[in-house]
This record gives sequence, C-alpha cells and structure tokens, in this order.
Amino acid sequence: MVVERNLPPIDELVLTILSQNTSNVNMYRGYHALKEAYDTWEEVLEAPQSEVADTIRSSGFFRIKAERIQASLGEIKQRVGGLDIGLLDHMDRDEALDWLTSLHGVGPKTASIVLLFCFGKPTLPVDTHVWRVTKRLGLISHNTSREQAQPLLEEIIPENCIYSLNHNLVKHGREICKARSPKCDICFLRSICDYYKKTKRPESSS
Repeated sequence: MVVERNLPPIDELVLTILSQNTSNVNMYRGYHALKEAYDTWEEVLEAPQSEVADTIRSSGFFRIKAERIQASLGEIKQRVGGLDIGLLDHMDRDEALDWLTSLHGVGPKTASIVLLFCFGKPTLPVDTHVWRVTKRLGLISHNTSREQAQPLLEEIIPENCIYSLNHNLVKHGREICKARSPKCDICFLRSICDYYKKTKRPESSS
C-alpha cells in the first residue's frame, strides 16, 4: 500500500484532532500555530490548557480540541513512557484501532487516519465526504451511520485500494458530489449512482 503523507504519528494524531469540525485551511492554521509556539509535544502537554486553546483558536472549537490533544498526549505518555506510538506498527489492524480509540477524544475516523497514513494499515477513515458519496452511490444504505459505514465498506473494498479510494472519495465529495447542489451534470459516476438515478436523471420520453 502506497502512503504519501509522511508526518510523524503524533503529529498526524494532533493534526487530525484539529481537523474535527473545521476546514483544511483552519486545521493547518491551528497545527502550524502549535508548531511555532512549542518546540516539542512535551511542551504542549505541559502548557496551561487555556494557553494551548488560545494558540489553536483559528482551528475552531479550540477549547474542546485543546482538552482532547492534551488528554490524548497524557494518556500516551502514561501508557508507553513517552510521546511515541510506534508500537502500533507491530499490532494488527484491529488491535491498533482498539488501542487508539481507547484514547480520550480519539474516535474511529481519527484513529483510522493515523493508522492508514502513518502505518499503512488498511483502515478506511469515514469522514462526511466518504459517508455522503458512498451512500449516494449505493455502496451503503441511506440509513447507515458513519460508525456502521466503516466496517461495511472495508468488507467490499480491496485492502490495496483503501488509501487511493479514500483520497478520491474525499476529493470527489469536495469538488463534485457536494452536500448541497451536487454537480451531477459533470459527474463521471452518474451512470452507476443511485442518487442520480432516483433524483436527477431526466425521465425518458414515452
């Protein structure tokens, strides 16, 4: 499996927590602000939470994210003796997923991103774009929750396709299959799309 992102695992974890409920632009603003304000993640862990929150204000929901970042860093240090999650590389996919999601503030999507991008493990992060596009295509049913979607999609997607498919689904959701006003007229997937067939396709003339 080819993984193109190369952030250290702790950086990827923090970055992904910052990505929650915000845009990529604001996510990176918060991340770079942290990297400029603190030399190490140890310093982030030891800093006053209010100071960390103010540093990442641009990421949105900054107080919640500061609490989650410090809590997860603290739990990692307590468990392994330092801020290093390299032990995940030696775990199988499910064990690693369980380990990460047991951290405070780390859900399946966040854990899957870290495992996919940093360790090449075949986990499919289901963000809002992946969830929306796969439902519209009919890969999962319309009433499938995001939590239910991940194992269902991983069952039908070959492991060596998970990384590239995740990237393409996210890009397609942002650029074409938008939540509001999807660009069905220029979508190359419309011939196999349940959403288009049910709501957009012109009625054939009798």
